[in-house]
Amino acid sequence: MSTLAQNKSNLERASTAQKVADMLREQVLDGELAPGLRLSEEAIGGALGVSRNTLREAFRLLTRDRILVHEHSRGVFVRTPTADDVRDLYAARRVIECGALRRWNDVTEAQREAVRSPVLRAVARAEKNDFSKTGTANIQFHRGIVRLADSVRLTDESDRLFAELMLAFRVAREMDEFHRTYLPWNRRIVELLNNGTVEQAVEQLAEYFDAAEQDLVGRLTRR
Repeated sequence: MSTLAQNKSNLERASTAQKVADMLREQVLDGELAPGLRLSEEAIGGALGVSRNTLREAFRLLTRDRILVHEHSRGVFVRTPTADDVRDLYAARRVIECGALRRWNDVTEAQREAVRSPVLRAVARAEKNDFSKTGTANIQFHRGIVRLADSVRLTDESDRLFAELMLAFRVAREMDEFHRTYLPWNRRIVELLNNGTVEQAVEQLAEYFDAAEQDLVGRLTRR
């Protein structure tokens, strides 16, 4: 017990560091932190009111999650995903999201609405040519799909995947063209779900992943 008590301060710092890491990850998901951006310890630590040690632990957690990268003698930067990263991301997404979507008939109406409503928001943003927010709504749509699985572990893991994916979208830059192409797929998936044709919706999602992966890899490779 005495040994555990000695580590109390480290535990409190680790807990705060995880909260800071979660906040920074949400900034990535919202499109606020761009690939290649150098993160200032002084600015972020001052804004959040946390110590340098706590912030560095948060950076370490996000580096482990492939969101940040530490460059010796230069500092900490938001990571720039590669084409290989995208291929691996979509391999994971096929397993997680297609499996979760099959639970559509077994979940609550609130869970279903968490899948439907982001698509409506994305359509509204696209009509205003606000494709940054369209991308955020698209991520929320897929987060809603994952939550159909009722697994905290899958939700947490997918949020890390989605943050990486948002960075890949930012690297590709042509977000308006990308979302114009794939937003109709999301609408079609929701229509199929509403009509009770769940397996067709799963097939549509799998086809969407195949096309989106090929498209995004191509954009990154050409850069």
